[in-house]
Amino acid sequence: METPDETTVRAVESCRDTLPETVDGGRVLFGFDGYIDRVREFVSERQSADAYERVPTLEAFADRVNDSVEAESSLSFEWLQANVRTGGHVSHLARAFDRIGFEPGVVGCLGDPVEEPFVEEFGHLPLETLGSPGYTDAVEFDDGKLMLTEIGALMTLDWAGIESRVGLDRLAELVDGTELVGMGYWSEMPELPDVARGLREELWPTLSDPPETLLLDPGDLRKREPEVVAAGVEQVSALDDAVRVVASANRYETRYLARLAGVESDDFGRESQAAFDHLGVSRFAGHGIEEAHLIDDEGAATVGVPRTDDPVLTTSSGDHFNAGLALAHVLDLGRAESLVVGNAVAGHFVRNGSPPTYDEVRTFASEYLDYFDAT
Repeated sequence: METPDETTVRAVESCRDTLPETVDGGRVLFGFDGYIDRVREFVSERQSADAYERVPTLEAFADRVNDSVEAESSLSFEWLQANVRTGGHVSHLARAFDRIGFEPGVVGCLGDPVEEPFVEEFGHLPLETLGSPGYTDAVEFDDGKLMLTEIGALMTLDWAGIESRVGLDRLAELVDGTELVGMGYWSEMPELPDVARGLREELWPTLSDPPETLLLDPGDLRKREPEVVAAGVEQVSALDDAVRVVASANRYETRYLARLAGVESDDFGRESQAAFDHLGVSRFAGHGIEEAHLIDDEGAATVGVPRTDDPVLTTSSGDHFNAGLALAHVLDLGRAESLVVGNAVAGHFVRNGSPPTYDEVRTFASEYLDYFDAT
């Protein structure tokens, strides 16, 4: 049985006191990716046409792969498509904020014309497409996921591409007056530093009511060359001069950023601090399955995460943490309280398979400590 530490208890109690009873909503905007996710399962053993057992864990999947390698044998899996859904930063965060009661807009790679899954789910929202979406086969396990991705227009998208497809005036119309802008993922968008430059130099000076916060999800930057990432850090840091940039990364993404800063450590808090120092942004959040950290110039906060042994869905749990983190910044919550809200949105999602309403966010935050006893 997990037991929350005193800092987590205090953070939850403070969050209960400071979360407003309702939200007024408002406009938010998310860019610039877009994915269609095919959610799948691997079959471990099939009893009949209708009955089968799935491969339950990544470890079990790895065991089969390793056994095949040792036997110098080929390996095949039957897999099943459970459903199709829209994915990526823009879809997960727009869906979450729509559910909470805000008015999200999307500028992303949605298809030419916009493909049906995006129309069906987000057709009631302002949509601007930048080209073809990516496609991801997401294999769900009890302890994680395996994602096989084909990246679409995002791979070559730069600031000139956004300007030519959407136009600076239309982009300014969508951004001006928003509560927050979200941007992801750097790992899938090599030209994101150029987009950050364009936002700072060309878009922000035209805004009369710019958002206070830009949420940046770097993703798994191990996919990009270290020298390319290093050059991009300068543009990300410069963007923070125009808008408060809040970067958010999972444990392993945080570790990579820390290593780019020359810090080798097994301490998640120290890695988060190193990533914050390296990126030169206003805030950095490192989120993991056991704890989450939030660092800024005024200090650091750490909050424990209540785990579940029976998740309904794990794919995009990090995006839902980011949705909660973004919500907390719109509500102007403190560091520790922001982590509680991020974990509450993610916690509800992995246990229910869908993002929470605002009332459900408040309920999870209120019952947060009880979830430690449930594991």
